Amino acid sequence: MAEARRNIDQALAQSLKELTVRRPFDKITVREIAEGAGVIRATFYRHFQDKYDLLRWIVQTEILDPVHILMVNEMYREAIRLIFLNLLHDREFYQHAARMEGQNSFSEISRESIYRLLYGLFTAQIGNRRQEHIWMTPEYLASYYAESMNFVVMRWIETGMKASPDEIVAVYEYIGTRSLGDLLPELK
Repeated sequence: MAEARRNIDQALAQSLKELTVRRPFDKITVREIAEGAGVIRATFYRHFQDKYDLLRWIVQTEILDPVHILMVNEMYREAIRLIFLNLLHDREFYQHAARMEGQNSFSEISRESIYRLLYGLFTAQIGNRRQEHIWMTPEYLASYYAESMNFVVMRWIETGMKASPDEIVAVYEYIGTRSLGDLLPELK
């Protein structure tokens, strides 16, 4: 049963990807997604609330779930590299999806998904310990790093994904491990 459900989810995801590279996301209907997957609309709605929910599922299962185990095992560089490799794997789809604007945009979905991943990791690390400063809570830390990672992801996609995943990881790691005071003198 679980395998059959997963197969339908994957077929719906593939259908959405194929449609997204041909037409603007906001013009795509649930009926078209279902037909492309070889199922009826009612089946789509048994799996997802709407096409945005399906997009969240794609981001979660294809981009973030594979990196979770790496993050848990403190393999951060490898996790970030895998995010960019997975995005590159479906380059055309993500370039089109990144053009979405407004509520439920790809950028918003990406940021929320990254936030949930990081919040879970920070919560597991900090637990119920009370922090001295409000900025050191799982919520604040997850928000900060989700915004940062989402910014890098979106700019990379918007600029044509020209830099290799290794280059992006090196820059992200470099900037992420330095303070503003460290970076400013290096810019001279």
